[in-house]
Amino acid sequence: MDSWYDPEVEFVALAGGSFLMGTDEVWFEGDGEGPVREVVLRPYQIAATAVTNAEFAAFVEATAHVTIAEREGWSFVFGGLLPDDFQPTRGVVGAEWWRQVEGACWSRPEGPQSAVEERGDHPAVHVSWFDAAACAGWYGARLPTEAEWEHAARGGLEQARLPWGDELCPDGVPRLNIWEGEFPSHNTAEDGYVGTAPVDEYQPNGFGLYNCSGNVWEWCADWFENRFPSERPLVDPMGPPQGRVRAIRGGSYLCHDSYCNRYRVAARHANGPDSTTGHMGFRLAADAEAEVGPSVGSKMR
Repeated sequence: MDSWYDPEVEFVALAGGSFLMGTDEVWFEGDGEGPVREVVLRPYQIAATAVTNAEFAAFVEATAHVTIAEREGWSFVFGGLLPDDFQPTRGVVGAEWWRQVEGACWSRPEGPQSAVEERGDHPAVHVSWFDAAACAGWYGARLPTEAEWEHAARGGLEQARLPWGDELCPDGVPRLNIWEGEFPSHNTAEDGYVGTAPVDEYQPNGFGLYNCSGNVWEWCADWFENRFPSERPLVDPMGPPQGRVRAIRGGSYLCHDSYCNRYRVAARHANGPDSTTGHMGFRLAADAEAEVGPSVGSKMR
């Protein structure tokens, strides 16, 4: 196994308990961020960071897993990350900054001319929900529920907009990787990055979790819906038993106030479970009593 592969995931044990989920502020009507509701969670574990390229590589090496993007032969890449002389690509109508790039996948995030060996500590992207769930199983883990994800992202703060409070850049210091400038034409990169950042960049929240806002969207276990049961409190809630799209949380390096202020901890969005893009990754979770690690789901070879 190449030395850059790293199967060690750091998990944080959380006691669960009661917290206020969602927001009564109206940002995106169809996203169903509200109303604020009391949620009670049993104890659980969640990874301190999103799964890195190195951690995903270890899973692929051990299982010979082929991602959906690799099988399909292409994935969506933000056009601003492609070199000026890149071959012509097809765009998404209404979101032309997304380009259909042949050969783009987790190990070639901007297409065949790119690689991840020098980005081992960056989040794995171009990973579908199915790929993420498979990787989680190999680690003896699972994807977090939306409720677990938001509880962990809040870091013990009640109803704060961000994992550290309400101010975007306390004392003028960047705390997250989003788009600065004018989207999609000019990114000032004041936070230090144009694309993904290392998963442990910036300060962690009160629970020791990194990058719960910005950097990459993170898949959750739940099917997405924008209405919630009326009973209170909600105990270990999950999404509906079936659906068309899965919940994603956290926003990404492409989020900007002018069109996608979804890096707030209450914000939520969704995508098809077979979708792959250069700004979607995932974080692992597990029950409190679960034994987690690469040797649980499969023997490494």
